[in-house]
Amino acid sequence: MKVAVRRQYGDQDSITIENFPNPIPKEDELLIQVKASTVNRTDCANLTGKPFIMKLMLGYSKPRKIILGTDFAGEVIQTGSQVKSFNPGDRVFGFFDMGLESQAEQVCIKEELVYSIPENIDFALAAAALEGAHYAYSFIHYVAIKPGQSMLINGATGAIGSALLQFARMFDIKIAATCNTKNIELIKSLGADQIIDFTKEDFTQTSEKFDFVFDTVGKSTFGACKPILKEKGIYISSELGPHSQNVLFSLTSRFSKNKKVIFPIPFSLKKTIPYMIDLLEKGKFKPVIDQSFSLDEISAAYKYVLSGQKTGNVIINY
Repeated sequence: MKVAVRRQYGDQDSITIENFPNPIPKEDELLIQVKASTVNRTDCANLTGKPFIMKLMLGYSKPRKIILGTDFAGEVIQTGSQVKSFNPGDRVFGFFDMGLESQAEQVCIKEELVYSIPENIDFALAAAALEGAHYAYSFIHYVAIKPGQSMLINGATGAIGSALLQFARMFDIKIAATCNTKNIELIKSLGADQIIDFTKEDFTQTSEKFDFVFDTVGKSTFGACKPILKEKGIYISSELGPHSQNVLFSLTSRFSKNKKVIFPIPFSLKKTIPYMIDLLEKGKFKPVIDQSFSLDEISAAYKYVLSGQKTGNVIINY
């Protein structure tokens, strides 16, 4: 089978497509024919080993897992003897941020990390519903949103931001969102009440104030956003921030009655994925897909994602 491999941390040029023997499932695993996966921000962090904390988790001098991939959607080929919930032919998907080695034609996954794909969802949409939405869930569930409040989403066109915008739209609040010019109509269609085109305007200079500023691309700071937060406003970022200050700020401002930072440590997948499945089934969440690549083109897919230009999700088809 073909797999996407990197043996050292680096950029897209460190990736090679190689032939490996087909994997054999252990007692608690499923052998899955991968139909689609994404190249996402987590994948890029696993590829590059950046930020530095990734190396502490994945292997300091070189990655312990050499096959790339954190998510998958596919079809069960075979099940281990202890697997109870799935059978060959079932359509399944899953995600794990520390890596599933799933950018491969076949993969073995522990049963506890596998979920059934809703009937009305194809493999590409299923794969696109995982990584970004997992982190978006953490943003929205770390705060208590009340009717009439206001929220600004920085980076609403990314996988996290586009999912977060759809999740936030289910609350009776006003939503402002940043995006580039070409995506204005998309962001309107996802439910934004106000659009700030970041190619023409700095959102931190707006005269409006918000109850929440969610920086889903981690390109701003608490300091820059303080002037646009209301008195008890909350800032959440997808990144650690310069010098990892968001972690420190979240600790020091935890009991503050004024503006504060929350660092969104991700919730358990056992909470986030069932939430996404429910919304997919009800038609309340439709992941945004930008481009699709084949496995042989995966280096180009990583290059595109690393450029920071993607909208929503980038799909790998197998």
